[in-house]
Amino acid sequence: MKRIGILNVKGSLPNFEDFGKLPTHLLNDNGLVGGQKAHQVLNGLIIPGGSIVESESITPEVERVIRKMDAQGKFILGMCSGFQVLAHKTDIGRKSPCPVEREGLGILDVTFHPLIGTDRVEAEVADDSFLTTGMKGKSVTGFHCHTYGDIRGDAPPVLFSQVKRTDYTDNPRKILAGVRNDEGNVVGTMIHGSLDENPSLVNNILNYLDTDEEETKQIYKANQELLKKIKGEIGIGLDIYADYRLSSNMDGLHQPISGNNPENVEIPPFLMIASTGSDSGKTFLTTGMVGALRRKGYRVGVLKVGPDTRDLVPALYLNKERMVNFSSIKIGGLGWKDLKEIINTLKGKKYDLILIEGVMSVFTGLLNEKTPFSAAEIALAGNIPTIMVTGCNKGGIETAALDLASHLEMMEKLGIKTVGAILNKVYHEEIAENASRYIKKSTGLDWVARVPKAQLAARGGTPEVEIKLEDFCQKAMETVEQHLDVEEIMKMAKKPEFTGYRPYSDILDIYLS
Repeated sequence: MKRIGILNVKGSLPNFEDFGKLPTHLLNDNGLVGGQKAHQVLNGLIIPGGSIVESESITPEVERVIRKMDAQGKFILGMCSGFQVLAHKTDIGRKSPCPVEREGLGILDVTFHPLIGTDRVEAEVADDSFLTTGMKGKSVTGFHCHTYGDIRGDAPPVLFSQVKRTDYTDNPRKILAGVRNDEGNVVGTMIHGSLDENPSLVNNILNYLDTDEEETKQIYKANQELLKKIKGEIGIGLDIYADYRLSSNMDGLHQPISGNNPENVEIPPFLMIASTGSDSGKTFLTTGMVGALRRKGYRVGVLKVGPDTRDLVPALYLNKERMVNFSSIKIGGLGWKDLKEIINTLKGKKYDLILIEGVMSVFTGLLNEKTPFSAAEIALAGNIPTIMVTGCNKGGIETAALDLASHLEMMEKLGIKTVGAILNKVYHEEIAENASRYIKKSTGLDWVARVPKAQLAARGGTPEVEIKLEDFCQKAMETVEQHLDVEEIMKMAKKPEFTGYRPYSDILDIYLS
């Protein structure tokens, strides 16, 4: 059987997508596969996305494997962060006044610079490589999910993506999304999901390996066994494990609902984590909840309101779930799928909970005439219970409590069911306790939790800046397990019911009343 490795080091996302169901073996940071030198046993290598460059996870042993496989003419495919590993360097200083550079291996003659992209894309094949043989001029699909997508250099291009929006601004154009080395056996691409969505790319890899029908079956069978191993671990290198319940329903996310009456099919319960503003800690707390629930054996799906799917990456790192075509809920024409379609897609899927992370403030976009344009409208249209988070780090605990109470009052007027509130980034317990009493008294809310400010070693605590996934995720999980009762949080969720979006005129009347 041909052996296809996938790099499994801190910061990598070996289950962020299925990679065409091709990987058969894990390449860990010791450079070995089954106790043997990886370059001697692997026929090809996939380097997945994640924060591999930021986490500086490429050990000398792994570097030797990659360089030897390149010299042997074996295929190497780098996806997003894996692409950056193969490049000369990446400037990860998106919010720094000067470059913050991380060195790559220099196998592909390009450098990376900040450019945020989270579109679903169609890309044009520009040249042949082991991945794109015979496809020049044809199109492939997938999605972008990156912070450093500006590719510069002289490597031969193989893919150009048609994007609609970059750096939070509408700017439709084609951008470079994939290159190769001169020999064509090493390719880097920014297009996630491209192997899963385009069988021609998978067939090209299998043809490059000269596999026959029986060997292909063996590869797919070995991939299923590998999947169980990957999903048994929470994160990578955290020494946290879960009894992950694999089921035939896992791979059926794009299949039509069976049965004569789909309306009777069970829908998993939904719960939204919304906030009073950006930098409140939604991503941190959502990530921690996902990890804590997964450790307990629950299967949690996680979605994002709006287009910025980067916020889901830490939760998916712990959860070992794929980014799928309904991971992003459309608002204002931005995002991937409409809420009604997402709810229908999830009918009959074996999730214990669907956790939705809001966007900015729950009300940001509420007064835009285009509907829906806010997390509040999504919660209202789907009858989704909501936990509100407010950060105490900017205006203090007292201001955070007042802000939260004001938000809850407006949510009640709109008809949104708020089931809990979290004072996050608390720095003084006595003040926070008094603030909690105020929130309960002024809103009638029973469940008000307090979470202290977490200390992160990395320069950044969000995907906006340098993030080490393993540090961020472990701290998020520890914080939630110490300060929140996730079993109680599970009880707050309920099955959604799509009732349609409120007209702008109704929202305006309520807002001004």
